[in-house]
Amino acid sequence: MTDKEKPQIPKHLQPYISTQYYHHYTPIDHAVWRFVMKQNHYFLQDIAYPAYVNGLRDSGIKTDRVPRVDDMNTSLAIIGWGAVTIDGLIPGSAFYGFLANRILPIATEIRNIQNIAYTPAPDMLHEAAGHAPILLDETYRDFVRKIGEMGAKALSSKEKLEVFKAVRHLTIIAEDPDSTHEQVQEAERQVIEARSRVKGLSEADKVSRLFWWTVEYGLIGDVNNPKIYGAGLLSSVGESQSCLKPDVKKIPFSVEECINTPYDVTKPQPQLFVCSSFNDLVEKIEQFASTMAFRKGGTESLDQALESNSVATMVLSSGLQVTGTLTAILKDENAEAIYVRTKGPTALSYDHKQLKDQGTDIHRKGFGTPIGKLKGGIVIEACTAQQLQALGIKEGNNAVLEFQSGVTVEGHVKNILFYDENPILISFTNCQVTYKNIVLFEPSWGIFDMAVGARVTSVFSGAADPNHYYDSPSTNDESMEEVEQQCLTELENLYAEIRDLREGKWEQTNLMHVNRVLAILDQKYPNEWLLRIEILELFKINQAIHRNVSVILDKLKNTNWDSSVKQMIDRGIALIEQI
Repeated sequence: MTDKEKPQIPKHLQPYISTQYYHHYTPIDHAVWRFVMKQNHYFLQDIAYPAYVNGLRDSGIKTDRVPRVDDMNTSLAIIGWGAVTIDGLIPGSAFYGFLANRILPIATEIRNIQNIAYTPAPDMLHEAAGHAPILLDETYRDFVRKIGEMGAKALSSKEKLEVFKAVRHLTIIAEDPDSTHEQVQEAERQVIEARSRVKGLSEADKVSRLFWWTVEYGLIGDVNNPKIYGAGLLSSVGESQSCLKPDVKKIPFSVEECINTPYDVTKPQPQLFVCSSFNDLVEKIEQFASTMAFRKGGTESLDQALESNSVATMVLSSGLQVTGTLTAILKDENAEAIYVRTKGPTALSYDHKQLKDQGTDIHRKGFGTPIGKLKGGIVIEACTAQQLQALGIKEGNNAVLEFQSGVTVEGHVKNILFYDENPILISFTNCQVTYKNIVLFEPSWGIFDMAVGARVTSVFSGAADPNHYYDSPSTNDESMEEVEQQCLTELENLYAEIRDLREGKWEQTNLMHVNRVLAILDQKYPNEWLLRIEILELFKINQAIHRNVSVILDKLKNTNWDSSVKQMIDRGIALIEQI
């Protein structure tokens, strides 16, 4: 793959990229990664969709250690994708923006042992072990890219932004081992309170639910005997097994059913949706996309942008794109938009390229323009320069434009901007814009740049030319990429010792090291189950017969563990027995 073919990271997404400080991963982090990956390789063989099993084998993701995201980026480049590190939970528009650009965003944290079966917080296991392998399937990654494009353009609401902030706080609290039960409860209460203020479903909500019930928690094949393809299930050692049991309801995939079904990121899902094939997903997601504002346009789409109270782009039938935060929509007696106004920084673009002298520095306080045809049904963007002159619209002339809606633009034509011989922007000086008795623009306000367009063909979240609309991100200090490993705790050093013994040549003298580690575990860390599993495996792979094997097994099998820990221990032992 050439440099030109590699996915490029748009400027507005770069602030969400973080650095993977690889030396900060502890021996326990690597052990958690290894445990889950070994479980996935073994237990998912028969229950995961073959595309995932094959991808897990062919993706180059190592089992024994947390992968470097740079290495994953190199592996994904073969299929035209890439990978970047991000800092935990990021806004949905940014997350989908990465996917739309064929980039897999990867949170670099690793879940702790307490949450080894599942964590609501994004982490390496979920992103790298869950999402990456199945992207090797061409139809599936096409589906992910399409839903990424939809999510990046989906219009949201200001109340939904508050929900995102609350959920992000909850995931951080839930994953923090130092959090108290009261803190988790308070974070959950804040999520519930934020959700209670949301009225109806925005486009972003609908795409979020579709993404959850497919990319995260999807099943595929026969509804009575489905396979797993959702990353949330594939990266959950616990739910990947329980989700196929009869008590979890299996529902044939339907866009409408998915949209109408809420989800809870902190609990196992009570129902899952089964698609017949990835081709079916692509077809149905395309049908849904045709109902979204970026495909429909019109006044209804403008209303959604107004409700979002965030940066959105309006595309006119001339092709001109207006990016800003919509603040007012003037409508006629038929409730159709005839004039729109933005607030704050606004930019004008064509074909996703910002026009010269039409950026946020010029329209820093907002922008307004009429929408519609002139009297007589004249569509301005369909006129040639000669036809405009016949209407009195000529550079250097005074002109009066009377719209069918009743909006009137009267002023001195300073400039007419054409694209493909058709006008897209007319700039006036000494201009006044009125509607009945309402003054929409006064001459003292400066130049009136009138966007040309008889109708709104598309409305979508974000900027038409984000590389120019958004401020340039600050660059990371490359010298900080490699940071010295932090001092290890005693327990982390014990994990490192066992790892070194496993990766080195086995000798009988190694038994003394293992005995010492076990003695410390028994004395100081009686509840440390994962390291005991690793020691059992060490004995098994080296065919070491030792009395401590039965002692460890007795400890693991007969201690009164929490049910989720007991499940992990049983599966760890079962896997060792297969060696």
